[in-house]
Amino acid sequence: MYTPTINKPTCLTVSQITQYIKSTIESDPRLMTVFVTGEISGMRGFKPNGHNYFVLKDSGAVLSATLFAGFARSLKFQPADGMKVICRGRIELYPPHGKYQIIIEDMQPDGVGALNLAFEQLKKKLEAQGLFDPAHKKPIPRFPRVIGVITSPTGAAFQDIKNILYRRFPCIDVILYPTLVQGDSAAPQLTQAVRELDESALCDTIIIGRGGGSIEDLWAFNDEQLARAVYECKTPIISAVGHEIDFTICDFVADLRAPTPSAAAEIAVPDRAELKTQYNALHKNINALVKQRYDNCSKRLKDTQRMLEALSPQKSFDRYEGIFALCETRMRNAMEMKLAECENRVRATASKLESLNPLSVLARGYAVAEKDGAVITSKTQLKKGDEFTLTLTDGSVTAVVSKD
Repeated sequence: MYTPTINKPTCLTVSQITQYIKSTIESDPRLMTVFVTGEISGMRGFKPNGHNYFVLKDSGAVLSATLFAGFARSLKFQPADGMKVICRGRIELYPPHGKYQIIIEDMQPDGVGALNLAFEQLKKKLEAQGLFDPAHKKPIPRFPRVIGVITSPTGAAFQDIKNILYRRFPCIDVILYPTLVQGDSAAPQLTQAVRELDESALCDTIIIGRGGGSIEDLWAFNDEQLARAVYECKTPIISAVGHEIDFTICDFVADLRAPTPSAAAEIAVPDRAELKTQYNALHKNINALVKQRYDNCSKRLKDTQRMLEALSPQKSFDRYEGIFALCETRMRNAMEMKLAECENRVRATASKLESLNPLSVLARGYAVAEKDGAVITSKTQLKKGDEFTLTLTDGSVTAVVSKD
């Protein structure tokens, strides 16, 4: 590197003087690692996979800053305009622009932890996109057959979950999908586990979680890709991360949040002892209801039988049969009396008719004289030589008038 001698006035090129300043700045140990606090300005959208150029400023000055992609990807939060930050880096001079700048290797929010800020940023983003919407959450099955558990196979959380599941509901089947639960590789494994268990359709419910720890230990459960996998999961999923006071993004997206892994197991399945007590009580209540219904129906049946017996046609027939017989006897007697009366009247009338019968008169020696169909009642009706008919008791004869 060219280092000009400045013992006497010398005419230098722009490149020479710039290189001298660059060498002086970058060789100063105090500028090789510096911590700078200031407000971000001029950042036009943070690019985690690209280079970011902006300035840091305070009330008295501005400092150009560059955050290269390799360092940008390691940040736990998203820098933005107006945010106060503390940066660690080195001071360099960029000859083409003739400006010095800080090359940032790490950045932290000023006044709040990076993880806490990243958590709030992601929470706000996903909430705005509807990933926490209660309407999207699925109900947890009451009587599952298979429970899928996504956690570390060596942690106490899985043993607690398994023991509680088998104690409360011995007929349950448990499928463990072993994953890391902390570290840089944990979030991709957890995301893959959620998607593969869901696609397998082997489980009625999925429990995802781990035991307690610091925010750094639980950070894998604040991953955006994991949150989206949980949101898209068709199988009901319970999030059980850390202790009761711990909250992760996974808790907000899941269909149900359990305060601890043990609580998740208790939520996921019913308690056999409680079910037995409930069923015994139901059995007792059903028996009591059936007996009460039977007694009520029996009483109604007996009342109906008594009513039917009282209204029975046979009873009415038996009651009126005697009346009918008496009426029949009375009618028969009345008819017989009426017939006898009529017979006597007929006999009397016949006797009278008999006494008035012309034949009876004829039988006593009388005759009826008729001429031309007319009864002769006077001799003046006849003259000598007239023929007429005499009707006797045993027949008729013709007579002739012989004299006047």
